[in-house]
Amino acid sequence: MSRNRAASRASLQCFTGLCLALSLTASTATAQSQVITADDERLDAVNRLTRWAAGGWRLGYVGSLPGVTTSGVARLWMPEMPAAMRLGRVVAATGARRGTGQGASQTVEADQVVSNTSLSGYMDFHFNNREHEDPVIDFHRFVLLFTHSFSDRVRFVSELELEHSLVGPEDEGELELEQAYIDFLLTRELNFRAGMLLVPMGIINERHEPPVFHGVERPFVDDVIVPSTWFDAGAGVHGEIGQGLRYRTYVMAPLDASGFTAEEGIRDGRQKGAEANVRNIATTGRVEYVGLPGFWAGASFWRGKTGFAFPRIESQATVGEVDARYRVGELEARAQYAHVWLDGMGELNRALRLATQPGANIARQIRGFYLEASYFVLPNPAPREAAVFVRYENFDTQYRMPAGFQRLQQFDRDAWVFGFSYYPDPDVVLKLDYSVVRNQSDVIDEPSSLNVGLGWWF
Repeated sequence: MSRNRAASRASLQCFTGLCLALSLTASTATAQSQVITADDERLDAVNRLTRWAAGGWRLGYVGSLPGVTTSGVARLWMPEMPAAMRLGRVVAATGARRGTGQGASQTVEADQVVSNTSLSGYMDFHFNNREHEDPVIDFHRFVLLFTHSFSDRVRFVSELELEHSLVGPEDEGELELEQAYIDFLLTRELNFRAGMLLVPMGIINERHEPPVFHGVERPFVDDVIVPSTWFDAGAGVHGEIGQGLRYRTYVMAPLDASGFTAEEGIRDGRQKGAEANVRNIATTGRVEYVGLPGFWAGASFWRGKTGFAFPRIESQATVGEVDARYRVGELEARAQYAHVWLDGMGELNRALRLATQPGANIARQIRGFYLEASYFVLPNPAPREAAVFVRYENFDTQYRMPAGFQRLQQFDRDAWVFGFSYYPDPDVVLKLDYSVVRNQSDVIDEPSSLNVGLGWWF
């Protein structure tokens, strides 16, 4: 036991040391940052191409964009500039002052500098009280994002996450590298990306910082059907065509069918870039339209063979998803539908029952959807904004079964989630919700829960 605890402490110390070292690197780079002239537009500090990187996340944010208010950043209908993705911020040089005459240009130039390296991140802290269980407090996530711009056209983005605060043989914590990629920015329409990538699937998977969604926990559909956070090694292209039509398409490591389960579908099939088997690569992509004020719609897919752990079984997974968000006044609505088709699950179930899972009962189709409405009851300029919301979810990991296998009714579930989000600052959110969860089983109950959360980003 003491040996395991020592391993946990050593892992946490290593993580802390790594974060400290990278923070010092960021500080050094900032001190050596490049001076730009006052005549340059601030959004051009790195390059206008970066507006289209990462599906709309921008570099060179200075806190005030044309037509965008600070409160708009805090509110959830402004995904154009999440605060956690403020990479390469424009900062004021110490002691610089604007003047007049010949010396004015020198002080103005000193007044604006661009950092090539930056540190950002997000955290969330939860209290969960589930029926028939003891309540728990969990520091769920501690995430740091390190970014560096090598030039106007080459940049690096990374995300290092510690879950549940401890990592060790007897702890449930995880230390994960969720993103670590290089962007090669060529044109607004075509850019290249390679490394550890987030699968471009749904509303939450790519943009999952606490202030951008309601509810303490992420939606059930984005946990059970779309296995957020879903990431793996890969490469591909991204860009924007016309006004507001964005795309991302990658080749990535496939899912591992030996991790599929009846309860959580494909979730445990993620390889997470850890010596991932790429005998057969997967393809994924997303298109989204953001050309109308207050409206955002997208569609995603993922497809790849999954049976490399069982070479004699031809298994394949296909995921399709559509989503939309719309904001008018203080009212916002969200909707998402995801469907998974799994080929070869009959043979896979029989193989798993003989090998590692005597009760294997994986479906050949799983699906889920949710509808959400929220309203800002305190629509004051940030800080001190508050919203109420309600979300209905339906998610079934036994939707269609292979021949010879019966559905497990306890995994056909739905949920009503009611809650409140309060923003004392645009980058800080206090959340409270009550989740009423039910299933179709007459024997096994699904517990409801009261949840309180505190989330922030910087």
